[in-house]
Amino acid sequence: MQTGADSLLRTSSQPARLFGLSPWHLALALLVFAVEVFIATRLPHVSWVRAYLGDVLVVVLLYAMIRSVLRINDYLVLLAVFVFACGIEMAQYFHVAERLGYVRGDVMYTVIGNTFSWGDIVCYAVGCIATGVIVLLSRALFRIHR
Repeated sequence: MQTGADSLLRTSSQPARLFGLSPWHLALALLVFAVEVFIATRLPHVSWVRAYLGDVLVVVLLYAMIRSVLRINDYLVLLAVFVFACGIEMAQYFHVAERLGYVRGDVMYTVIGNTFSWGDIVCYAVGCIATGVIVLLSRALFRIHR
């Protein structure tokens, strides 16, 4: 039987690993990606779903993709994802896709986008905050059941 001191000594002598596959986060990323594809292909006529829910879910997708391969702080990942999403939104404000020569229909034009919206930034924040709350609650629940 391991005591708390034994496990503390054992884990502290092992080097921390930055890379490592997380099957749970990979499954989450694949699920959210499937939902995003469903929204884009089957619900384009429901504008609020594509415009708002899609933007909330895209930050969850980015978070899950990063966490599926990197073992770093969840909240640091969420902050980085939010900053990245805001950076893409700023690129839309300055029409970077068009300035780089991309035209409607190009993959990069779609990725970068072309329409700035403060509402998108709010949706990214909602997605990051909701994900952070879920992470916090799941950690608390895990501690209770340990």
